[in-house]
Amino acid sequence: MISSPMLAQAQDLTVGVSWSNFQEERWKTDEAAIKAQLEELGANYISADAQASAAKQLTDVEALIAQGADALIILAMDKDAIGPAIDQADNEGIPVVGYDRLIEDDRTFYLTFDNKGVGRIIAETVMAAQPTGNYAIIKGDKGDPNAGFLLEGMMEVIGDKVEAGEITIAGEAFSDGWKPDNAQKNMEQILTAANNNVDAVLSQNDGMAGGAIAALQAQGLDVPVGGQDGDHAALNRVARGEQTVSVWKNSLDLGAKAAEIAVALAGGTSLSEVDGAVQWSGGANGVEMNAIFLDPTPITKDNISAVIDAGHIAKDKVCAGAIDGVDGC
Repeated sequence: MISSPMLAQAQDLTVGVSWSNFQEERWKTDEAAIKAQLEELGANYISADAQASAAKQLTDVEALIAQGADALIILAMDKDAIGPAIDQADNEGIPVVGYDRLIEDDRTFYLTFDNKGVGRIIAETVMAAQPTGNYAIIKGDKGDPNAGFLLEGMMEVIGDKVEAGEITIAGEAFSDGWKPDNAQKNMEQILTAANNNVDAVLSQNDGMAGGAIAALQAQGLDVPVGGQDGDHAALNRVARGEQTVSVWKNSLDLGAKAAEIAVALAGGTSLSEVDGAVQWSGGANGVEMNAIFLDPTPITKDNISAVIDAGHIAKDKVCAGAIDGVDGC
């Protein structure tokens, strides 16, 4: 946690948060955690929503700087397009936390969950339910490095079986903006091409898993589907037996940690001196960065009480229509 001197300095600090696309349910949880932690530290919160526009995000960051941000937390819409914003922040001496999505620049602090680990968990859980057959992979936005990290993790798990011919990739597609309707269209196209011969789906987030499940259900198909984020609707699908796993990345932890780091950096702490920082160079360009990776938790019907006990979702909401034998319902 931040020391008492840092708490005193925080009284005059403003942290600006640039959201890429606030439409997703989980970012509201992240925002609440960031705001609560900043309030506890005595710092101010300002924000902007880029509405899925990389160009708007650049003007958003410029506006946040003009409003007096002493530190920035940026959920990047596009890993490459965000570059000029990092340059501007650096020119103004304003530290940047790259939030959840990689901004591969050694001037930023990278805070996220272990996304390759998330990909591994999704694949391991689905493969345990369906060890062989035709798999569809519903990927996130092409401009988001997380889509690549998640795929790497998935392939670490299923790669050997793919090579051995025990698992066949029936189709895979990027989904623009991580949008459920784009994922549903992709799933429909994969089903059409495969004559509905799909035995399992690896989806890179819960919203897209919902889109994929809608396409499957329209064809009368019930197969294992994995996702991530702990979206409320997805957790209910897990309880109802429609989704196999949602890898829960506790956004309350991530948001609070981002606020803590931003205040520390604004107060003069260097990137390498942030408590818990590790050196990491796993991005596409091999840039060595300071980073913190939080651990995700797979939620299945066998441990769904974990999200209830943590206050992430109310029991009646997650358990509505639950199948028999669901933990906590």
